[in-house]
Amino acid sequence: MPSSSSIEIPSSILIIGSGVFGLSTAWAICNNPQFKDTSVTVIDRQTFPTPDGSSIDSSRIIRPDYAAAPYARLAGIAQQRWRTDFAPEHYHQTGLCITAFGPEQKYVAESLANVQSIGTDKLEVLKSAEDIRRVCGLEVTAPMGSGSVGYVNWSSGWADAEGGMKWLREKVEKLDRVKFVVGKVRKLAIDQKTNTVSGVIFEDKSELGADLTILAAGAWSASLIDLRGICKATGQAVCYMPISAEEEAHLSKQPTVLNLSSGNFMITPSNGLLKVARHNHGYTNPTTIPHPESANSTDTITTSLPYTHINDPNLSVPIEGLNDCRDFLTAIHPSIAVPSRPFTKSKICWYTDTRNGDFLIDYHPKYKGLFVATGGSGHGYKFLPVIGDSILECVLGRTPEDFKQRWKWPEERVPEEQWAGDGSRGGPVGMVLMEELAKGRTKL
Repeated sequence: MPSSSSIEIPSSILIIGSGVFGLSTAWAICNNPQFKDTSVTVIDRQTFPTPDGSSIDSSRIIRPDYAAAPYARLAGIAQQRWRTDFAPEHYHQTGLCITAFGPEQKYVAESLANVQSIGTDKLEVLKSAEDIRRVCGLEVTAPMGSGSVGYVNWSSGWADAEGGMKWLREKVEKLDRVKFVVGKVRKLAIDQKTNTVSGVIFEDKSELGADLTILAAGAWSASLIDLRGICKATGQAVCYMPISAEEEAHLSKQPTVLNLSSGNFMITPSNGLLKVARHNHGYTNPTTIPHPESANSTDTITTSLPYTHINDPNLSVPIEGLNDCRDFLTAIHPSIAVPSRPFTKSKICWYTDTRNGDFLIDYHPKYKGLFVATGGSGHGYKFLPVIGDSILECVLGRTPEDFKQRWKWPEERVPEEQWAGDGSRGGPVGMVLMEELAKGRTKL
């Protein structure tokens, strides 16, 4: 990474992606006086709000509950913004129960220690499945649901994810500094002789140039640079069920339940909708594409890339994912999970996983003019109020000290089957989306 003394403020910046990392970076640039003369363009393949983007959804958990102290610190700052001046109307502080019954108990204990050390959150330690059932208002105790140990952070909550993104987009648009472009980027404009990126090339072969290109395309980032052994796209099952006003009133008093060992969670419902989903190892979608960095059109690579309802309008969660979400709901609220109450909607939410759950926010080690901000690993949304400022600090060569080793470009590529993870992922390993879809599709 260049030092702060060697950084020249670019006259033009092109950001690929209008999700959490991309939009928040545009916001940070607009509010930083050092970039007052810099033109900013944000490109996305879909019209905002991107219908299959991971940040466009009914809800996202907002928590400082991390086993890694740097993320607990930064998430705490972000959460205070959610409570006060950053889309507070979209934030709901209903509490979060983090629980586990397997090896993930270590993550729970370390997360608890971190929020205890911060000393600002209201915590309730739960030493048994019965404690979890009682405090969270669960109907039964079952390992897949209640786990065996955990705690509730009553100072955590959730946000209307799409609402928060729309709130920020409106703020950015009002500044009239950013040009938003809808178009599918085919590849980066790479000068192979000088290893310089000068912008992008669209599907129609037109080009758009900039002094600095910031790749913030989330799970689609691997289609534009070779991220094998560094990042991979994984799809997570998300299911929705309508509930009555009486059920919502009852459940709204209970915290979100996140079982790290089963990988399942249920967010406190709102607007007549209950969401049950997974945060586990997910599905991969190995896809063979032209090598994004090669000048030879016959060179190819195989990497996991998102497959969404934009690719297939009839796409829904595989039957395996649907059954797993229903089993989890049965393990906490069997009265709701009866067969006569089907899920009526499902989707696959695409993460950009890294080997240890750390973000990837750094200059590309080979290509001048290219900065990469991706690797959200399923926990990026809560940082929406602050991650753009952090990304810009990295652009300026001033990466926060406690993230220097975590966010830097890896020195080596590690085969995905050897990735250690961050200790928060349970559930099955090695599921391939197309193989699971072949076993059975839901009709949601």
